[in-house]
Amino acid sequence: MKISIVTVAYNSELTIADTLQSVASQTYKNIEHLVIDGKSEDSTINIIKAHPNPSLSFISEPDNGIYDAMNKGLQQAKGEVIGYLNSDDFYAENTVLE
Repeated sequence: MKISIVTVAYNSELTIADTLQSVASQTYKNIEHLVIDGKSEDSTINIIKAHPNPSLSFISEPDNGIYDAMNKGLQQAKGEVIGYLNSDDFYAENTVLE
């Protein structure tokens, strides 16, 4: 079963690395992580690019707010289970998705 995790971000340079790392370190491996960025003006995009992860894909384009970005992620998600993890959140344990 594939799990899709959607993260929406905008100017999240202070927290996005923790979010990315918490998804990448999950022991459950059939994950796709979609990061939908609202065309951040800080170093968020550079931080995302610096975290290579085969399950990670991202887009960065202007949107009409957080719910528009969440819907973009939902439309792209291919998993049977879809979850949202905000760009300032992280999983407390690496077995959460197990």
